[in-house]
Amino acid sequence: MAGMATRGYAAKGSLGLLSACGAAARSRGSGCGSRPTRWLSIWASFRASHNSIDPNIFSCCGGTESRVWYHAASAWSSRVSRPCATFSERTSKMSREQQKVVCVLYADPVDGYPPQYAREGVPKLSRYPDGQTLPSPQAIDFKPGELLGCVSGELGLRQFIEDRGHTLVVTSDKDGHDCVLEKELVDADVVISQPFWPAYITAERVAKAPKLRLAITAGVGSDHVDLQSAIDHDITVAEVTFCNSISVSEHVVMMILGLVRNYIPSYNWVIKGGWNIADCVARSYDLEGMQVGTVAAGRIGLAVLKRLKPFDVKLHYVDRHRLPAEVEKQLDLTFHDSIESMIEVCDVVTINCPLHPETEHLFDEQMLSKMKRGAYLINTARGKICDRTAVANAL
Repeated sequence: MAGMATRGYAAKGSLGLLSACGAAARSRGSGCGSRPTRWLSIWASFRASHNSIDPNIFSCCGGTESRVWYHAASAWSSRVSRPCATFSERTSKMSREQQKVVCVLYADPVDGYPPQYAREGVPKLSRYPDGQTLPSPQAIDFKPGELLGCVSGELGLRQFIEDRGHTLVVTSDKDGHDCVLEKELVDADVVISQPFWPAYITAERVAKAPKLRLAITAGVGSDHVDLQSAIDHDITVAEVTFCNSISVSEHVVMMILGLVRNYIPSYNWVIKGGWNIADCVARSYDLEGMQVGTVAAGRIGLAVLKRLKPFDVKLHYVDRHRLPAEVEKQLDLTFHDSIESMIEVCDVVTINCPLHPETEHLFDEQMLSKMKRGAYLINTARGKICDRTAVANAL
């Protein structure tokens, strides 16, 4: 394998190193790479309604960016409809009672919270790519484009929550028995976390939080919550489906180009004061004509395929649910009924499925051995989908 880019960890090997932090470091209204007012406007919708949260904005109990692996958590999927059906009723009741909300966010930038930004604003969007309308709040307490996903940004929630008599605690201290999260969770009603800086809501933590009724991911993915424990304690698990799917898909394309074009090593030559053309191009290739495949073709995977089509590549996908024939024809897609059959023909493989027991260490030594020599592996899903040691040995 020629190289790998991953969000969960940096994979080292004899042929090089490239790690990236997914879509986590961009301040497009959220601080975690989401579209300008998507998962933030969920709170603005809460502001607008005052008494309830629109349940259609949330995807409860494990809705993910891909339909492929949705059925894997069989232990709780049979009960998914119950918390979803009562979500509006529950949040309406919660909004009338005094609540404590614990929000776990990134620490502020090392240079301090930005006093100003590089751009005056961000594009204003009204719909998701599939045509679904974005939330349209009556008012928001922030300017789209501001960094809200860190401690000082507070997701733009403090005034809204405190004006209604509720309590907001914001921290980045989430690990260890003496962390702030452990101390504040014991009497919390709601906990909010981020997919790239997750507050792990384990069975042990759930047992210590008898009042906890709602665990929200300010983004996509619920693998940091013990879902069986949440079921047992009647806790609704919610995430903001589609909120940063386009951000991640753009990031995938960037990572593919960065690896195939050998961009980062070439950039390092420049910042060291050199202009070593031969060193730069020795491992730089054209993406054009390559075979590119995605593991999962849900919201992110399909968006990646659409963005790669203009590069004149041959596109492949594997998914439990085959895409409509018209989509396959439009993008000239090749469908595979197994991951193994796809990866053995692909020059580039991008992973766009959620993490659960079925996908943990999916790309182990045996799976990686089926990939073409010199292939590229892009993992912007969850790090544990790949076996770190196996990836390092394969490089």
